[in-house]
Amino acid sequence: MQASHKSSRILQPVRPWFIVLSLFLALLLNMLPTRQWPAMPDWVMLVLCFWSVREWRKVSMGWAFVLGLAMDVADGAALGQHALAYVLLSYGATSLSRRMLWFPLSLQALHVLPLFVLAQGIQLLIRMMAGGDFPGWEFLLSPLVTTLLWAPITLLLLAPQYRPVERDENRPI
Repeated sequence: MQASHKSSRILQPVRPWFIVLSLFLALLLNMLPTRQWPAMPDWVMLVLCFWSVREWRKVSMGWAFVLGLAMDVADGAALGQHALAYVLLSYGATSLSRRMLWFPLSLQALHVLPLFVLAQGIQLLIRMMAGGDFPGWEFLLSPLVTTLLWAPITLLLLAPQYRPVERDENRPI
């Protein structure tokens, strides 16, 4: 049985090394050459938003700023472009976290869609203010694909927390 917004299944606390590993893998996925394709999701944005919703005490705007600077350096973008977008995304996700967790994954995805579009729009605005060209309207495909990946990433990143500490067939939870 999979835990959902209606289940009574108790999750174990997340291990800090797992958060760091997932954010590092997202950073590596963003650095792949496929990042320049129009519909590629922003993996750091997705994983950062997930942890900002689920573990807002452990993953905050400081993490978002550091990861944003790393992406700015990796992309050769204007310094602060990704950092500002990720910080605002993390703030928005943290402020919506208590509300979002009451909804099923499909409605959670609708909550994060405006956050992803806003973060992408901020990056576009800063890029254009720095003299870059408008990439075309296909830049809106990335937040849509990122939103579609919300449910699978949620289930994947919550999977290690579902395991019981010890197995007891007589325990109801």
